[in-house]
This record gives sequence, C-alpha cells and structure tokens, in this order.
Amino acid sequence: MKELARAYNPQETEDRIYQLWEKSGFFNPDVLIKNKVIKKTANPFSIVLPPPNVTGALHMGHAAMLAVEDILIRYHRMKGERTLWLPGTDHAAIATESKVEQILQKKEGETRHDLGREKFLSQVQQFAKESHDAIIHQVKKMGASLDWSREAYTLDTERSLAVKTAFERMYKEGLVYRGDRIVNWDPKMQTTVSDDEIEWKEEQAPFYYLKYGPFTIGTARPETKFGDKYVVMHPKDKRYAKYKQGEKIQLEWISGIISATIIKDDSVDMDFGTGVMTITPWHDRTDFEIAERHNLEKEQIIDQKGKLLSIAGEFQGIHIKKARPLLVEKLKEKGLLKKIDKTYTHRIATNSRGGGIIEPQIMRQWFIDVKKEFSFPHTGLAGIKKGQKTTLKKLMLHVVKTKQVEILPKRFEKIYFHWILNLRDWCISRQIWFGHQIPVWYKGKDIKVGTAPPTEQGWQQDPDTLDTWFSSGLWTFSTLGWPKKTKDFDTYHPTSVLETGYDILFFWVARMILMSTYLIGEVPFRTVYLHGLVRDEQGRKMSKSLGNVIDPLTMVEKYGADATRLSLIIGAAPGNDLKLAEDRVKGYRNFANKLWNIARFIQMNTEDYKEEKNPKLSSKDTKILSDFKKTKQEVTKLIEEYRLSQAAETLYHYTWHTLADKILEDSKEVLENKKTRSARQYVLSMVLQELLRLLHPFTPFVTEELYQQLFLKDKKKNLMIESWPA
Repeated sequence: MKELARAYNPQETEDRIYQLWEKSGFFNPDVLIKNKVIKKTANPFSIVLPPPNVTGALHMGHAAMLAVEDILIRYHRMKGERTLWLPGTDHAAIATESKVEQILQKKEGETRHDLGREKFLSQVQQFAKESHDAIIHQVKKMGASLDWSREAYTLDTERSLAVKTAFERMYKEGLVYRGDRIVNWDPKMQTTVSDDEIEWKEEQAPFYYLKYGPFTIGTARPETKFGDKYVVMHPKDKRYAKYKQGEKIQLEWISGIISATIIKDDSVDMDFGTGVMTITPWHDRTDFEIAERHNLEKEQIIDQKGKLLSIAGEFQGIHIKKARPLLVEKLKEKGLLKKIDKTYTHRIATNSRGGGIIEPQIMRQWFIDVKKEFSFPHTGLAGIKKGQKTTLKKLMLHVVKTKQVEILPKRFEKIYFHWILNLRDWCISRQIWFGHQIPVWYKGKDIKVGTAPPTEQGWQQDPDTLDTWFSSGLWTFSTLGWPKKTKDFDTYHPTSVLETGYDILFFWVARMILMSTYLIGEVPFRTVYLHGLVRDEQGRKMSKSLGNVIDPLTMVEKYGADATRLSLIIGAAPGNDLKLAEDRVKGYRNFANKLWNIARFIQMNTEDYKEEKNPKLSSKDTKILSDFKKTKQEVTKLIEEYRLSQAAETLYHYTWHTLADKILEDSKEVLENKKTRSARQYVLSMVLQELLRLLHPFTPFVTEELYQQLFLKDKKKNLMIESWPA
C-alpha cells in the first residue's frame, strides 16, 4: 500500500478530484439510480441554485451560499435520497446592460443608442457568455456538486417560454395591468428601477425653511416646489386646529400668488419641523399616496432627463442641479427664504447599477396588482380551496403563517410579514434593451398578449423589457420544465430548501412565493435558509472603494477550497453576518493538514491489521466508539436542524482535540502492546472511515483524496456516494 505524502497539497489535488466527480456522473440523480447507488423510490431532496448574475466574478457572499448548499446536498446524497442541485445563471438585465454601457463608453465613447438595439444586444450577449464561463469555473473551484446536465439560464428558450406564459396568464386574470403610477426613475440610465436596485446614500445638504403663507415649510429640494398647492397637516395637531380640511388660502409663492388647499392627513409627523408640509405628488412616493387618498391633482415639475418643465417659468429647461442655487436666490429676493440649516443630513436614492440619482416620476408602466381579488384556480395548496376568492398578497402571507414555508432564522418571519402587509403593486417594466421583451403587441388601439407574436402585419411589440425579478421569480419551477409537464417537475417540486442572503428576502423570496402559489398552486420550497452577509474583520461591507474585498478564488488558490468553505461556515449561524479576514481562511488550512496527518498516522499503524470478527475491546476502546457514536448522532441532528455552523464546529473539535490530541496520543502506547494492538487498530480504522464520511460535506476535497488513497474495506467509486454513518 502506497504511503500518504507527508503533507496535503490542495493546489495539486482539487482540480483532479473535481474532474473525478464530474466524470463519475454522480452529481446527476438519474445516474445514481441507474448505477443502483440510490433507489428510484427514494425521497427527493432538491435545491435550485440562486442564479449568480452574469456581470462578473463571484464574491464571498456567493462562496458562503455555495458552501452551505453543497453541505446540504452532499449530506442528503449520502443519506440515499434522490438529490438534485440544479445550477443556473441570471441575465441580470439592468446590471448587465449597465456594465456593458460603461465598457462601451470607456472604450469607444459611445452609448447603446449610437450602436442601435441589435448591435448593442450582440455585445451584451457576448459579455454575458464570457462572464458565465468565468462564474461556472469559480463555482466548480468551490467544490459545488451541481448537476451540470440540467443547467439553466434565465434568458434561454425554456425560461423565456415560462416568462411569456406567466405574463399571459396573469394578464388574462387582470393581475398584470398597464397604468399610471409613481415609479423609481433613473434619468441617467433612462429606465425605471426596482426597489432592491436602489442604494441609499447619506449626504449632508442644506435644508431650507420657506415662508408658505402663514406657514413655515422645510425642504432639501426647493427645485421641486414650483407646483406645490396643497399644504398638509395632521388632523390632531392643535397648532393648526383653526384650519379646516379643503379650506383655500391665497399666498405669495415662487411665480406669484397661488391658491393653496388645506389637507389633513394622518401620515404627517407632527414632531418633524413645524408639522406642516407641502406636497409634490408627481415626484415623491409619500406625496403621491397622500394625493391618491384625497383625490388631489398631480402635476409634473421635472422631465425624464432631470430638467425643469414650463411650470418652472424662467427656470424651464435647466437641470435641477443647476436650478437649485438660482431658485434659492430668487426665494431670498422675494422674502420667502426664512433660514438655511447647513448641518442637515438626509438619504438620497441612487441606482446601484449606474450611480444615477433616482427621481420618482408618475409614468405609464406595467404592474402586478397584489391586492386584486381573483378565484384561486388550483387544488392542493393547504388552506385555500379551488375557486376561493383571494389576492396575491393574501397567498404570500398565508403560506408562511401556516408553516407551508418555514423561514430560518424564525425572527425574519416578522420582517417578511411587515413587508408583505405594506406591499405596493410591483412595477415590472424596464426601459432597457437586454432582457425579456414584454410579450405585448400594439396596432392602433388594439392590443394582443401572448407567447408568440401575431401573424398579421402591422403589429408592434412593446419595446420595454421585464424586471429581472419577474423571470427569477419563476426559478424553482421554470428550471424544472414548466409550463410543460415534466418528470423533473413532478419529482422535485416543491424544492426542499431555498438558501440565500437575508438581504433579498423581500425582493426574491417573496416574489417566488407569489409566482409559485398563483401559477402552479403550490409553494416553491419548504424551507428558506437565510445566510448573513460576509463582512471584513472590522464588520464593514466589502467594497472596492474601501479596498477590503476578499476574493474567494484567491483564497481557494492560496489555501484550498476546504479551508475557504470552513472559514465561511464555522461561526456563521443562519441570518448572522460573518467577519472574515484572510488569516481566518489560512487558519482552516491547518485543519486539512491536521486531518491528513491523522490519516497518515492511522494508515502507518494499521497496515498489518488483520480483520477480526469479534475483536476484544478494552474499556477505553469501547468508550472511544461510544463517544464517537454520540458525535455522529449530534452532527446528524445539527445538520437536520440546519445548524451547520455547530455541526462543522463539533467535527472540527472532535477531529483536532479528541481524536488527534487524546485518542492518537493514547494509542501510541496501546499500539506497541501486541495484546492491545489489534483492537485499537480496529477502532482507529473504523473511526477514520466514518469520520471521512462525516467531514465530507464540509471538506469534500481532502476527504475524497484520503478516501481514494487509503485502503478501506468495501470502498465505492467515490466518497460522495458512500452512506452517511448510521
């Protein structure tokens, strides 16, 4: 038997081991059944990979996600379950288009409009393909045992059919509509932006106190105030009790005398400023909602390029940034500027994908109505009968309340309910070119919606594309073949677990629940496992500007995938952020070496072992096996309860502090005694074999390499298809 090398070298091992796994085909559950590794009747366990965006490299958050999911998949595969981990990538429409536009601007000094839609999309698709290949390479480097034969892409043919089918069905039900509502508008990218794509930034800006008739109002944005003709106060504010709802008052304003209307509304914060505010319904969501409640007029002040309209008089056509100081000067001249607070800090909304400042606008867009009642068209969703009246909002609340979907950690349920209860209609249209073009065609006043274009001449397709979250909302079932009826769909849906970051609980998790319950009448997954964010050692978010980004691929190349995985699992309880430094990853490399040395010691001291049917065990031998049995039971229980950090920590401490520090030290003397040698060889061989299985989901590379090199009884082709220790 070949002696193990003195040290474990992940750089020389990991690529070879991954190729061994891929060649075996055992990532594919169909191959496991064909080779009689598992039974066809085995219980299914399925996860769909949250699809990484095709915009560049994976970050540490992705690496943490891959580590968690691979642990679950390898564990359930070893349990003999029909295990599927389905991979895929997301076209990430606005993010990818923004990235390519930036590259185009930098290299050629051109915009997408200079190229035209067809040529620009060709460049985007090429960029997406290159990014996809880089991402898949990185995913494999982490040891992810995904079934690559089933790989999906949110913009491929099958997923495109699913998107069109979903849109058509929701449109026919009246749940998708086109209307004029306030949206997040990015003047820089010239598109609407979803709430999740907004990045809030704090900035210090002057806060202006203005004279508005008998009132004092405050604003950080005086350039939006040209059309303000409603003054709003809380109905219980005693300071303004003499003013009545709907009362008109005449006052001097920016462009002359206006008639202002008193509005009483509960949303006003009596403790902020003077407790009185004017509203700009066209350019502020809160103001828009007040105007909707009181049926007030709405007037546009700023155009879609960020310039003032004719209502601004002499300021018409000036960009709001340039207009502000000019307007402040005019207010001062008219005696309407009371004071300026230069220490005011407020939050501004920016587009995280392009950096543009968001300017809310009322626009005609496509929306999903979350409050509209419809007759539930399915059977099989517990607590909701076929034909029962419900809404999308009620469905999203119902399945979590009734535990048909369990969210871990449990504390996030409260956050989920709060968000759903305050949910607004979802704007699903984007004014960009890359993505699923909305399956709607126009001809004069006629409109057609469907999965294929009209055959007659003269129809023009809606130029807008769908929000990326629309297609990714279908991910658990579109990847399994829906809308076609497939064996995969019947076998693996609902999926067992959705594992993702807590930061997209609302934007993705909730939308998948919305889509799945409405379109197929079942939950998309049974359990939601939320991991925290990976931060630097000071607890700061990793960013290029701070220079604190830790690249997972660099860590894998320097210290190995097993060390990288352990650094992201141990100490990372569900929902809690993890502080990560390179030294932490480096430290876990020592664990892989420790395991290697343990195996080497046991191999060297069991070469001459001749198996006995009933070895005579000492009380110490019996205790070793008894303690190890408890460890096996504890680790199994912890994994079943999704306490993966504790499971990994339990194995770490057993391996290092119990097996290496105590058992092996004690064994040195025992192995020298001919009477006790054989029994201890039996014990060490058994512990090592089962420990490799227990550790395999957490550290797959080093355990597989040891498994391949060691002489083990009844060895299978790969460690990953060995049975989980009973």
